[in-house]
Amino acid sequence: MTYAPAAPAPPSLGQGLPEPAVARLRRPSWRDPRLLIGVVIVALSVALGSWVVSAAGRTVPVLVADGALTPGAPLTADALRAVDVRLGAGAGSYLPADEPLPEDLVLLRVVDDGELVPLTALGADADVRSVAVPVRSGLSDRIRAGAVVDLWFVPDAPVTPGGAGGRSGKPEPSTLAQSVVVEQVAAEEGAIVVDGTVTLHVLVPTGSLPTVLTALSDAGTVAVVPVAGKVR
Repeated sequence: MTYAPAAPAPPSLGQGLPEPAVARLRRPSWRDPRLLIGVVIVALSVALGSWVVSAAGRTVPVLVADGALTPGAPLTADALRAVDVRLGAGAGSYLPADEPLPEDLVLLRVVDDGELVPLTALGADADVRSVAVPVRSGLSDRIRAGAVVDLWFVPDAPVTPGGAGGRSGKPEPSTLAQSVVVEQVAAEEGAIVVDGTVTLHVLVPTGSLPTVLTALSDAGTVAVVPVAGKVR
């Protein structure tokens, strides 16, 4: 009996094909530009974060008003005090306490007690003059240094011609100056004047000086009226 040889088995899948090369990860070299860029970015982030935290917590010495400062007053060291505050980028807008005090400067506007002294409030001259105004009536507690007031003149009633010293008619008050600043009240704080006279020092614009000075020499009284809601 004759046997035929068995047929060869078919080749298995992949038999005879070249094996794919296995990619190996290479350790990055310090010369790799991507590594260098990453290091630089991390360093910059750390530096920027440190600067922000440091700037937020840094204080600078500046000068504040030790009492109300009024326009026309010379800038003197005894009217100021130093404080440490956090101002950030705005520190350059205020009068520094670690530098010599500028000379020959005056206040151009009111700086309240405890307020930081802005550089914009200082100048070579203010177009106002201090005038002493006697007041023969009760003073409101709102009339203080830095308050804004109007000045009115109330002339005395004219004497009746031929009369025995009697007076007739009601004179009309007139405005002397509006929105002027009180520089000083020559009375104890909180004092109320009934029969006496208190002297107010008010800062009158030079253009209104003739009117105010003429009224002070006339027969009559000067009334000081606070302007509602205004303190300069």
